[in-house]
Amino acid sequence: MPRIDNDIKLDFKDVLVRPKRSTLKSRADVDLHRNYVFCNSKGSYEGVPVISANMDTTGTFEMAKALAKFSLFTAIHKHYTVDEWVTFTKENPDIANNVAVSSGTGPADEEKLCAIIGACPGLKYICLDVANGYSEHFVNFVKHVHGKFPKHTIMAGNVVTGEMVEELILAGADIIKVGIGPGSVCTTRKKAGVGYPQLSAVIECADAAHGLGGHIISDGGCTCPGDVAKAFGAGADFVMLGGMLAGHTESGGELIERNGKRVKLFYGMSSATAMKRHKGGVADYRASEGKTVEIDYRGDVEATIQDVLGGLRSTCTYVGAAKLKELSKRTTFIRVTQQLNPVFSAFEKKEEPKPSAS
Repeated sequence: MPRIDNDIKLDFKDVLVRPKRSTLKSRADVDLHRNYVFCNSKGSYEGVPVISANMDTTGTFEMAKALAKFSLFTAIHKHYTVDEWVTFTKENPDIANNVAVSSGTGPADEEKLCAIIGACPGLKYICLDVANGYSEHFVNFVKHVHGKFPKHTIMAGNVVTGEMVEELILAGADIIKVGIGPGSVCTTRKKAGVGYPQLSAVIECADAAHGLGGHIISDGGCTCPGDVAKAFGAGADFVMLGGMLAGHTESGGELIERNGKRVKLFYGMSSATAMKRHKGGVADYRASEGKTVEIDYRGDVEATIQDVLGGLRSTCTYVGAAKLKELSKRTTFIRVTQQLNPVFSAFEKKEEPKPSAS
């Protein structure tokens, strides 16, 4: 019989972070770097745990180079060739610690993954990415890949419930991607009616992962720096961004002139645009679960990264967290009916994009 879970589930928009007494004198005093040791690979990570999503409009080699300057991470999309990977790693040998190779679960995906790792031995991270991480096939594939590459740190997902987080960690994954439907160009909730409010998903999945020594990524749902801070406050070890990093110089996609404005395309990886580009079209047995939008060109990504990291440091100062590690321990969420005063929203002046250095 169908049942209704009456427990309240919340999204980022449903809460604010309550301020607390702080001894910090300045945002500059906040350390955003984290150090992790992973439960299955035994590998280690050091950096600022914000990740560019493995979409072909954000998970680009150009994005990886820009983000690595800030010690941020990029999950590279799965459509680069082996030769392109070899060239990238040879020209950027120090970035191997800040990127992951993405793969689906098909035979061709596995063959390409093995070829890339074989050709680029410095790579340490694998991102196994499917829309529905609940299938038995996916769990078995995670076990299979972990068996082949036991010292590589595996990111796997997406899921939104604690029991599936535990199953994927026990199958060999180190970091679980959490989020179904919260992305700005994802239409899974509309097409399939499936999903889970992201804040509650992060809280519950972090609890499950940390109990086994695993880690999670909050993937999707962030619309502003405050949401990134809420995800970390809820217990996320990493936060993955898509739409917030789209539309930049380093983002994939052609720069288009439209009615005197410069725009870039941004689309979900299950959208008709992505499937036409990479698979020849939408298969007749499925629906497109992503949309395509045009985003105003936003210039170099550096300004956006500084905005995100500056907001995160500000959150830490409001709750007295000298290190990002302390944020979840010092976070108390309060439920709200409105976050922002929208009276002048229509008159807000957009910042002009910075010209590219190239």
